[in-house]
Amino acid sequence: MALSHTEERTFTALETVELCTRRDSDASDQEPSEAESEASAVDSVPEEMFLDGMDDALDWQNDSDPDWEPDTEVDVEMDSSELISIPAAEPEPGPSSSKIPRTEMAERGREDCGERPSSPSEGSWNGPETADITPTPLPFCPTRTPGPQILSAADDTCLELFKLFFTDTMLLTLVKNTNVHGRTTYKIWTDITLEDIFSFLSLVIYTGLTKVPSLTDYWRRGKLYSLPFPKTVMTGKKFIAIVRALHLSSPEDDAENEGKRGTEEFDRLGKIKPLYMEMRDACRQNYQPGQNISIDERMVASKTRVLFKQNLKSKPVRMGFKLFVLTDSQSGYTWDFFVYEGKCSQPSKNGLSYDSVMNLLNTSLLGTGYKLYVDNFYTSPILFRDLLQKNVSACGTIRPNRQGYPKTTQNTLDSTAPLGSIRWIREDPVLFVQWRDTRDVFVCSTMHTAHGQETVERRVKDDTGCWTVKDVPIPPAIKDYIKHTGDVDLSDALIGYYEVLHRTKKWYKTFFYHFVDIAIVNAFILYKEHCGSKGKTPMPQKAFRETLVLELAEAGVIRTQQEEGSREGHHRLVHINPGGGMTQGRLKCRKCHAKTSVKCSTCNIPLCFQPQRDCYSDWHTEDQP
Repeated sequence: MALSHTEERTFTALETVELCTRRDSDASDQEPSEAESEASAVDSVPEEMFLDGMDDALDWQNDSDPDWEPDTEVDVEMDSSELISIPAAEPEPGPSSSKIPRTEMAERGREDCGERPSSPSEGSWNGPETADITPTPLPFCPTRTPGPQILSAADDTCLELFKLFFTDTMLLTLVKNTNVHGRTTYKIWTDITLEDIFSFLSLVIYTGLTKVPSLTDYWRRGKLYSLPFPKTVMTGKKFIAIVRALHLSSPEDDAENEGKRGTEEFDRLGKIKPLYMEMRDACRQNYQPGQNISIDERMVASKTRVLFKQNLKSKPVRMGFKLFVLTDSQSGYTWDFFVYEGKCSQPSKNGLSYDSVMNLLNTSLLGTGYKLYVDNFYTSPILFRDLLQKNVSACGTIRPNRQGYPKTTQNTLDSTAPLGSIRWIREDPVLFVQWRDTRDVFVCSTMHTAHGQETVERRVKDDTGCWTVKDVPIPPAIKDYIKHTGDVDLSDALIGYYEVLHRTKKWYKTFFYHFVDIAIVNAFILYKEHCGSKGKTPMPQKAFRETLVLELAEAGVIRTQQEEGSREGHHRLVHINPGGGMTQGRLKCRKCHAKTSVKCSTCNIPLCFQPQRDCYSDWHTEDQP
């Protein structure tokens, strides 16, 4: 018999707890399996939050978290003899509507990310009429003099600056591993030399300046594609052969690492480790950042099939590899970086964003007194407090649902607050600021005061409905954040203008091309600052790359024109099967794909040689690689 709205039913305490903690699967008799539960708790939720730009260890996962709910908890005594009276006609409470303390079942879901701290603030937000303290600036004590660490005047040339990052030792290792891989993979292989790598790098950088649909088009002699420079540096066949055989690690190390697959000792980045680690060391060695630095992520576009490739739908580069990068705020110099290896790397209880900053911010190499600027993926009160313990101040935008953010709503900005309104709370030494712009901006800082005399121009409507320019107050923390957070974007822009990235099915080659871009941009920044110290006007990046291409080609010492002249004088047409008939031993023509009985003895390529189909002459005229 159904109960009316006025009738009440008496439940025991145990029945009440069971009702309040019931899941949807309990009603349908579909208990999730152990495998499904583990996959959902460990892989799906954290990875989905990371792809959305959140940190599962620091961001609240939903709005019904008990720490955010009003204080309406019901005390429940776990005594079956005591009865609790509740209205019987009310809907059965579920997990989202429950106001009782979290049960042991719910607590297990957060063991991986640690226990969340209690609410840090019980006060109210302050306005600009309330005075705030000005934090004492930390003394700036870098390990070296900020700027380029160039010791000799010979480093003025573009090639010498580039070789600070791609040293001869790194290139000789690349030559050795490429030759070993080429001999074991291809039937016909001619060992390359260091001069060949210089010529190869010259053409790789050249392809970033001059774009064509296919690599073979650089050596075509048709009317549409007549580029003389590539032919003077290296033949097309040799360039394509090096592209295909390019290998960064030794086959012995690859085989040893492959034997560890499936274990914790397996290195996902093993195929780039020789060049990867040396490139990081070179970036740190040749430059000392200024006081203002920034940490952000960078995406390297790729569609190769590998486990740690990311698919970020909200980013300009949707598919590729994620790098965490530390750059100098003024110049955009890439001082250090590391590759995100995916879900195999287990973050600490403070989350991936915390670990990324601590990994890059090595005070033993940098020094102390630095000012770090980060976005809302990294900002958290616990990170800023720990950085302050290392004598590093920090500033960054913050999400209101981030752990440690003040949860009080007293005197906060409402919908009627005008443009430029400010609210702040200080939990020494951390300052939280809310500022009304075209939308609300939330900032956390350990180096700024809450408000000052700074203003910014904004277009607003006056009483007559006309647009006018007005000066509105802006907090010092937000003004400095806007000023110093364009460095990673500047570095990405410098790379993106003329990037040498090629489409490839091998993920480690994608990183090789990106390392070339990092070396070029960092060398260009060293060149600009070196020219500035001598009072010279530096050339733009395009001219720097063009000069580097010519200097690398000259270092290659490849006289391709002489080789081509000698080769063209010895082309000879022969029968594929001299002892057979016209129909025996025929092969498919490389150009028109029809059957032919003749071939070029020099190129060893079957080609038609008939009045209707003179593929032999067409092939050598177009100079196909």
